[in-house]
Amino acid sequence: MGRKVYATLSWTGTSLRILDQTKLPEKAVYLELKDEKEVWQAIRHLKIRGAPALGIAAAYGLYLGVKDYRSNDWAGFLRRLEEVKSYLETSRPTAVNLFSSLQRIAERVVKMASCSPREGKRVLLGEAKALHQEDQRLCQEIAKNGFPLIPDRGRVLTHCNAGALATGGSGTALGIIFYACKMGKKVSVFVDETRPLLQGSRLTVWELQQRGIEVTLICDNMAGWIMRQGKIDLVLVGADRIAANGDTANKIGTYSLAVLAHHHQIPFYVAAPTTTFDLSLSDGSSIPIEERPAEEVFRFAGKRTAPSGTAVYNPAFDVTPASLITGFVTDRGILHPPFSF
Repeated sequence: MGRKVYATLSWTGTSLRILDQTKLPEKAVYLELKDEKEVWQAIRHLKIRGAPALGIAAAYGLYLGVKDYRSNDWAGFLRRLEEVKSYLETSRPTAVNLFSSLQRIAERVVKMASCSPREGKRVLLGEAKALHQEDQRLCQEIAKNGFPLIPDRGRVLTHCNAGALATGGSGTALGIIFYACKMGKKVSVFVDETRPLLQGSRLTVWELQQRGIEVTLICDNMAGWIMRQGKIDLVLVGADRIAANGDTANKIGTYSLAVLAHHHQIPFYVAAPTTTFDLSLSDGSSIPIEERPAEEVFRFAGKRTAPSGTAVYNPAFDVTPASLITGFVTDRGILHPPFSF
């Protein structure tokens, strides 16, 4: 299996370096984010995306937002920390990793009690780096745990992008596929284009091609027919937030795939680290669903595709009920129903 190296995000020592995913697949452009506002913009405008990657980016963004704090006033430093945290939390609402990462490292600093801002900054950056390294490990564990699910010469359908571009490591759903190929299995992948922003065709196909994996791109509305033809052995997707009962928020279109897979008796697995589980929510009805600009729907390739004045509904995510999910592939193993987290 061929492999080309690309870094989704990395710490340069003074800035957060990210691969601008809005430019793929035409060209690989790297951006240097030097403050919390640039991180906010990158998250909001999908230059960096994917629940685990958003958590990591936000963590570095929190440090970037306080690194220039000059006073020795500890209380003032904590107030500034909370301001930056609250600001970054407004970037996107659905992916839980963004919020939990910010909360985790902010609490770590607050628990230091009275200290110096200089030490607080050191701890913040250390926690962000640790979070990044942790996600790399979680991706490795997910890949190893999910590897047995894919049969040799398996045909997998995936949706949106749950690869290295969405994480700090090798990916969740795609990470399993990468590992299966690395271990010698012959795997072919069907990729939904993932309207309206085409993360499947632009990002997932690109990642699979970088590794020399056989991939076929399909329109979102072709999945049911391909299942009917017996061409899919397994559906494997990622997640942005998983409620305590197993209801799962993922890119819009995931719910439709789950219904189709259930009808055709095809296993439907969600691959996600335990950091993507939100046990504060009893079920998926409380998961906040981001709605994005109408122009993402009524424009395609820079051209208007609907008459002026057309009403548009553009939710970026949907929620798949736990009853339609065969199992969760996590860093702690594969979880099967009845789900109890």
